Amino acid sequence: MLSHARGTGGTALRAMGFHDRARILKELALYLMERKEDLYALSTMTGATRADSWVDIEGGIGTVLAIASKGRREMPDGQVYLDGAPEMLSKTGTFQGQHICTPLLGAAIQINAFNFPVWGMLEKLAPTLLAGVPAIVKPATATCYVTELAVRIMLKSGILPEGALQLVSGGLGDMLDHLTCQDVVGFTGSAATALKLRSAPVIMRNSVRFVAEQDSLNASILGPDAVQGTPEFDLFVKEAAREMTTKAGQKCTAIRRIIAPEGQVAALIEALSARLAKTTVGDPKAEGTRMGALVNNGQKRDVLEKIGTIGAEATRVFGDPEDFAMAGSKGAFLPPMLFHCESPDTAARVHDTEAFGPVSTIMGYRDLDHGIALANKGQGSLAVSYTHLTLP
Repeated sequence: MLSHARGTGGTALRAMGFHDRARILKELALYLMERKEDLYALSTMTGATRADSWVDIEGGIGTVLAIASKGRREMPDGQVYLDGAPEMLSKTGTFQGQHICTPLLGAAIQINAFNFPVWGMLEKLAPTLLAGVPAIVKPATATCYVTELAVRIMLKSGILPEGALQLVSGGLGDMLDHLTCQDVVGFTGSAATALKLRSAPVIMRNSVRFVAEQDSLNASILGPDAVQGTPEFDLFVKEAAREMTTKAGQKCTAIRRIIAPEGQVAALIEALSARLAKTTVGDPKAEGTRMGALVNNGQKRDVLEKIGTIGAEATRVFGDPEDFAMAGSKGAFLPPMLFHCESPDTAARVHDTEAFGPVSTIMGYRDLDHGIALANKGQGSLAVSYTHLTLP
């Protein structure tokens, strides 16, 4: 596969310019969009509702279109990208430096997470192909069947050069042992797996480029001026509930820690609980379902284990996994669950344990410096947001 990517796919892609590759991406995205309903139908098997799948499928296709547009507008119509202006390194100009970017001669190995089987692939694939590098996609096994369909559609289109895109369903075997300094690995998933891959002898020995997007405890902070009764407070509640329930909370950017002024915690718990109570959990294909199942029962067991850990430092104030509409179902259903941590300064697990499901924890802060300190306890969150009154 590596030989086919490097020798056939890479050669064909490098023969094109940035604009040619951008046009291919646009054509590919439009081809996928025309066949999106096949992807929607299969996506329900992952427990995703139509709205959940929209983020994954049309969100992914939209990302390809955006990258294609940037390729046409911001990249040169050629095969070399100039990185900045020439640098004069001598007074007379006889010694100059110029940085240029050209495609790697290897392949991009893209190892993706289970929660976005289409978008997770396309967000890596689009810039890779634009750069003139072939890709070998390895989706997470739990939802690889959705990725496989998307790849099959793209290959069937005949738009891509031979060898530009390949798929591995299941394990990679010894593929990583054959990487060189011209290859690159892109990974999305747990910090533990990222460390394992990054520490592989071949990665270190051959200086293989390794890029990881790994799990994190994201936070959203309610500003001290966004009190109950303001539009900003209501918007914060709406967004927190949406982040807890979209994709059943299985998102890298989901809000795991809700940080609010101590005086607003009780009101926030009440308002958020009332909104979550309107979330109908059930068959993702059924009309009226607001939240479907987790991806499988293995993921459900993992979430239940993690909320046990979080529950040692926080009190569950909404949602009971033993008492909700789908309780006892053989499916991987869970209700939205909200926790309250009264002592976030001394707590540890609420800041380092991610229940990758419809779970979030509220904690109070004394002042903004304290709120920022609590956010930083996440030790490198992928996303942090701050809601406050709009200034005139």
